[in-house]
Amino acid sequence: MIRKIATLVFACAAFTSVSATADQLDTVIQRGTLNCGVVLDFPPMGYFDENNEPAGFDVDYCNDLGEVLGVDVKVLNLTWGDRIPSLISGKTDVVIGSTSDTLERAKTVGFTYPYFVFKFQVISHKDKNIKSFEDLKNLKVGAALGTTYETEYLAYADQQGWGRDNYTSFKSENDAYLGLYQGKVDAIISTNTNIATKLRSEEFEDFVAGPYVPNYDDVVGIIAKRDELAWINYLNLFLVHQIRDGNMNAAYNKHFGVDAPADLIQSLRDNK
Repeated sequence: MIRKIATLVFACAAFTSVSATADQLDTVIQRGTLNCGVVLDFPPMGYFDENNEPAGFDVDYCNDLGEVLGVDVKVLNLTWGDRIPSLISGKTDVVIGSTSDTLERAKTVGFTYPYFVFKFQVISHKDKNIKSFEDLKNLKVGAALGTTYETEYLAYADQQGWGRDNYTSFKSENDAYLGLYQGKVDAIISTNTNIATKLRSEEFEDFVAGPYVPNYDDVVGIIAKRDELAWINYLNLFLVHQIRDGNMNAAYNKHFGVDAPADLIQSLRDNK
């Protein structure tokens, strides 16, 4: 009896040891489901299609990741502010949510290699006649809360001494565009990709794309828990294969209507 108990204790200890060393990659595969966070009010990266199903470039990456892992995919709709908390709480396994790879964020979560690069741009009504970024000085400007373009705009405004009295922070990307449409602000800052999508809609036919935020390229990565190094290594290899196997170009063509620019592909190959 003593021998049987000792054997059972040893087996339990061994199982505990294996469980303790299991990482997020093992967890996802064993569970059979990938919980993938995406911001779904940010077309063409993330949005709801005509059937109210998640769609977009980031959603395609979630599905491609699930396919190579051999698991089902559950796409979870996040706001910009939800991205990091969703990982910390365990709600998501990974967030493919156009997250700028800032050093400040990297103190909290782990970043992969870059998988996309944006420009930050102004969108406004045609009658505002915004020709340069300096024209925003005396206008009411807004952006979505928790975005890097909010941070970059405010940093520039502070540097120029414009002040923040005319700035409005919106809870989400949709709220920012609604505020612009309703005239609550004269202009908002968003990404060149999202603005291009909005300008193709009838709702924004009287609006125009304006100048870019000066001297800034928005490089984004996939994020995961900071200590999940094996998981992040796998995600890095996944991104390499997305380019190598043509999936990145296919997704770009699907959502932007053209092949991915050669300089973008090269930049991603160089991991910068």
